[in-house]
Order: sequence, then C-alpha cells, then structure tokens
Amino acid sequence: MKNEMKVEFDAKSVNEGFARVTVAAFLTQLDPTLDEIADVKTAVSEAVTNAIIHGYEEKEGKVCLTCTLEDDTAVIIVEDKGIGMKDVKKAMEPFYTTKPQLERSGMGFAFMEAFMDDIEVESKEGLGTKVTLIKKIGQREEENQDGCGDSAY
Repeated sequence: MKNEMKVEFDAKSVNEGFARVTVAAFLTQLDPTLDEIADVKTAVSEAVTNAIIHGYEEKEGKVCLTCTLEDDTAVIIVEDKGIGMKDVKKAMEPFYTTKPQLERSGMGFAFMEAFMDDIEVESKEGLGTKVTLIKKIGQREEENQDGCGDSAY
C-alpha cells in the first residue's frame, strides 16, 4: 500500500506545530507507537525550524512538506527555496550553528539522525534545501515486557 500527502505553508515559526501534527495524523494509518510518533514529530520540528530560521532567515517563503507511506515506511520531505547551504557536511556536525546569537544549539541534524532511521540532506546555495527523513514504523518491542498488564486475576 502506498499513500502520500503534500502540504505547503508559510515559513513562520507558528506553523512548526502544524507540521508536526499533520505528519503525526497522517502516520496513524501505520499504527505507530507513541514513541515512534514522538520521534517523527521531533525530527519534523527540527527540519521545519531549520527551513524557517536558516533557510529563509525568518523572511517570507514557503515550506513544502511531503509524507509518503509505503508498506511500513514513512518518508518525510521538508523542502524550502531559501538561501541553501554552502557545506552540508559542516552544517550537520553536532553543535555547529550559524545563528549563535539566537541561542541555537546546533543539534538539529543530530536530533533528526537520532530519531529517524535515515536522513538525507541536499542543498544548493541560493536554491534551497531538501531534507528527507525516513522511519520504519512497527519495530515495536514486545509490549508489557515489564510484566505490567499481565495479571492473573
């Protein structure tokens, strides 16, 4: 089974929550765990925030969010047409930030990598950035491993 949704919204910080909830709602058809939803929401937040803060430098623009579900895998693409990055490898290094004055930690890509199964980043100066987040859903550990809910009453 393959299903896809696409939404475009203004590059404004207030829309970051919208992006998180939209992807989480679309993901529910794969019956994810709460942890899987939280992981995806965190990664989407980071990608969208990067597009707004770094891609457009808080100027006007659009963020395109695409989510494709196929079998048990979610592929989420966050794309902007902002300023792009000169050096993607450098930008992905933990603690690297171009906005220290905004108290940015430089951990956005590290969080995305930690919470997703795979991440791909493409960027060209003056043309924008495309972040692809990939997460396999349904890698549940045995529920109730701690014995909770297994009462004999």
